[in-house]
Amino acid sequence: MASSLTEGSAASAEKTFFGHPRGLATLFMTEMWERFSYYGMRALLVYYLVSGGADAATGSQGGGLAMTAATTTAIYSVYVSMVYLMAMPGGWFGDRVWGARKTVAIAGFVIMAGHLSLALPGQAMFFVGLILVAAGSGLLKANISTMVGHLYDGPEDPRRDGGFTLFYIGINLGAFVAPLVVGTVGKEHNWHLGFALAAVGMGLGLTQFLLGTKHLSPKSSLVPNPLTPEERKAVLTKAVFAVLGIAVFYGAVVALGAYTLNWALVPLTLAGLIIPIAVLTRIKRDKDLSGAEQSKMTAYIWFFIAAAVFWMIYDQGGSTLSLFADDKTASTVFGLGFSATWYQSLNPLFVMALAPVFAWLWLWLARKNQEPNTIVKFAMGLVLIGASFFVFIVPMNMAGGDAKVSPMWLVSIYMIQTIGELCVSPVGLSVTTKMAPQKYASQMMGVWFLAVTAGDCITSLLSIAGVDLNGLGVIALQAAAAALAGFAVYSYRKKVQGLMGGVH
Repeated sequence: MASSLTEGSAASAEKTFFGHPRGLATLFMTEMWERFSYYGMRALLVYYLVSGGADAATGSQGGGLAMTAATTTAIYSVYVSMVYLMAMPGGWFGDRVWGARKTVAIAGFVIMAGHLSLALPGQAMFFVGLILVAAGSGLLKANISTMVGHLYDGPEDPRRDGGFTLFYIGINLGAFVAPLVVGTVGKEHNWHLGFALAAVGMGLGLTQFLLGTKHLSPKSSLVPNPLTPEERKAVLTKAVFAVLGIAVFYGAVVALGAYTLNWALVPLTLAGLIIPIAVLTRIKRDKDLSGAEQSKMTAYIWFFIAAAVFWMIYDQGGSTLSLFADDKTASTVFGLGFSATWYQSLNPLFVMALAPVFAWLWLWLARKNQEPNTIVKFAMGLVLIGASFFVFIVPMNMAGGDAKVSPMWLVSIYMIQTIGELCVSPVGLSVTTKMAPQKYASQMMGVWFLAVTAGDCITSLLSIAGVDLNGLGVIALQAAAAALAGFAVYSYRKKVQGLMGGVH
């Protein structure tokens, strides 16, 4: 997959990955296998939670945790939000403790242990597995994206956006294969065998990373802002007291016989909403930032809010849309049956098909001096994600009683969402690295992922409150909110661009 470009002599030959630094191949493959493990497990999660219960689809495999659809959606949303919330401390570890490269290696082992825990029967091992996967994914996500940025010569390197787009294809290649393999084996045959396959995927990704680290930038091994001995002692002390405090509190709740799942879900959901606000406020008020960095942070808040609204709807593709796919959508095409988990492969399939087209389109428009700026791209993404839920209203109306709708409805919804994603996600990753204050280099990538946390926690809070996310009124309200947010971002584009300085 790598090509050789020779300049002058054989001694000056430099191996590249589609014209990009060779280290991109290592990060591409590592992230591909990590996403295989993550999306394979995620494709099973909702179905495993409802399996055996009243809200499971007729004729579905038993052996799950028999939870309601509302509880399942809340758990799913909290889990996804925690994966992205943990990207913040993950970036902190990369910045201040281990450096990006070492943090990613440790994360791979933690994720693999989590999937192996899920492969063991029992509700306790299931939740232990979720915690480990969430923690490991958080450690990995912020740092591996930062290492992609390390491969290029600063924010103005013309290859930078293209490199992130290729990296994004790696993410989606793993995400495409996972539901077809892990999802089918787990949902149709054996839940725990499916989870075990996810562990194998992470093992392959970890191996790839360890073998290819020599091709990464030396910056990836550095700790940009290492803790002083005094800071290290203070952090350890706070961590010990926090863990003891939580243990004592929940021990008392259990001892009193008052514990229910909401004792875990509600605090985590509220934390997922409060922490992003607190983090942005802390960075914005940091007096060490220059005036230009402060201005960029003000502009970045606009992007953050827009992204949170986007992910609130987008991530329901693995919960609200998944449950609809299993219960209300036909499971055959031209007489051939397939698992409902296969719908989870649609989005990454469309990304791989359309990402190169979008990358070419942006470059073509740039040469003509007509490329939409980052703000306009975000506005387009919001309008499109809203449109996808307006379309969703149609099959919801058609699927009354025992009627099942054509799979093409979900295909159309996922395609619209994918086009919106390509206007938001790779662009957001790139603009985050461009606008990040130097002091918060890795942590700012974690801040970007906190937008996902905030969006998913809104979904979780609605589920915990008893809101029927499959109700027509709620779907229409979310669609309208996203579309209006898109128009608002577009209306204030000149003000935001002025705050961004020279970043476009």
